[in-house]
Amino acid sequence: MENDYIRTDKRNRSLTLAATGLGFVVVLLDVSVVNVALERFRAAFGAGVSDLQWVVNAYTVTFAALLLTAGALGDRYGTRRVFVAGFAIFTAASLACGLSVSLATMLIARVVQGFGAAMLVPASLSLVHKSFADDPAARSRAVGIWAGSGGIALAAGPVVGGLLILHFGWRSIFLMDLPLGLIGITLTMRYAPKIPPSAGRSLDLAGQLSAIVALGTLTAGLIEAGPLGWGNPIVYGSIIACLFSVALFIRIESQGRDPMLPLDLFLNPTFSTSSVVGVLVNSAFYGFVFVLSLFFQGVQGYSPVQTGLAFLPMTAVLTVGNIIAGRLMAIRGPRMLMIAGQALAAIGYLSMLRVGADSSYIEIAIPMLLAGSGIALTVPPMTNASLSVVGPAKAGIASAVLNSARQVGGVLGVSLFGFLVRGATESAFMAGMRTSLIIAAGSLFAGSLASKVWVARPTRQAVAPVAVTPPVD
Repeated sequence: MENDYIRTDKRNRSLTLAATGLGFVVVLLDVSVVNVALERFRAAFGAGVSDLQWVVNAYTVTFAALLLTAGALGDRYGTRRVFVAGFAIFTAASLACGLSVSLATMLIARVVQGFGAAMLVPASLSLVHKSFADDPAARSRAVGIWAGSGGIALAAGPVVGGLLILHFGWRSIFLMDLPLGLIGITLTMRYAPKIPPSAGRSLDLAGQLSAIVALGTLTAGLIEAGPLGWGNPIVYGSIIACLFSVALFIRIESQGRDPMLPLDLFLNPTFSTSSVVGVLVNSAFYGFVFVLSLFFQGVQGYSPVQTGLAFLPMTAVLTVGNIIAGRLMAIRGPRMLMIAGQALAAIGYLSMLRVGADSSYIEIAIPMLLAGSGIALTVPPMTNASLSVVGPAKAGIASAVLNSARQVGGVLGVSLFGFLVRGATESAFMAGMRTSLIIAAGSLFAGSLASKVWVARPTRQAVAPVAVTPPVD
């Protein structure tokens, strides 16, 4: 039973921050490292493009669907307890991934990983806030370090994954989570604050179930449309089930006394637009990372290490760009950066249309850097805009909604772009890749226009930058 005291000395705070940062790191590593192993999964399991999409999305769908409810679990059962449980589940699932002998066992383990990740992320940030509750300045620095650890994981993940695959095989990218998980759990149990559960929100099981069904069936329909065709009963049945589940979810959330998603948040145009932009930005980013991974390894013959290094400039600029955007936001406000960032990213994607199977790396890298820079300029202002229009009492749920929207965007991007590049020949793949680029650019231009029209102009007061996760939580 958790008791009611909080350790506040500097050593315990630092080690708690290390544990929570480690939890965030493993969650993001298992997003980024998987992409450099796609060709190894194809060889090991005889997997097609749709199978590879499921390896990525089984994790992300579960993560996205459970993220809203996971925050309520911390309030109800204790933040530290939920964090440790999430870390244990994630670590055990990583072991199962590393020992998988079939695609089916891999997918089940990835689903469980997503469940653990959904418990980890909200609880980790909550532990940081509570550990530094009596020192706002130290808390801001701690949140910045926490977010920065995610940026480092995002940038280093493809390279680390490529090196592990080269020297130890694809299973090592999952097995590396074991020592990290044990260290994180040990540090949390010894040094994290013990805080009693509070009277948190209800778990809204009916809303949660309908959300899972809606997202799962939509993903299934988009992924299986490739191998089965749009006329297949499984495909259109999945789409119908998705529409029914969405309607049911809206009804449950609009009538519930304590909904996991308060629909009145979307009455504010700035919040609604920021959430839509979150979907569009992550769809473009993660969808094309999936396609580029297949392009580098399947078309240009890159090794996993070379693929990881190829992504390094773009992921590095994302980390640096988040910091720059936070500073620019204090001067220009979020609206202008959201407009400019999405437009810049769209130009980057359009610049990649001239890339061919025999293009040099520099011809690919420059558009990648443009796209990455634009997305990096968009994410912090988008987060700031969404949180600035809700009261403090709803800041937590607003953050969860935005992060859920971004995860949904990642799922949709991988599903749709993977469908477009499903062709068996190189020419069919390249045609699908160019269509993906056009869709990504078009959606980002639309998001830029929506930001211009509906995101509120900044007030005369300086806009305080907020620490945010990279385009992954």
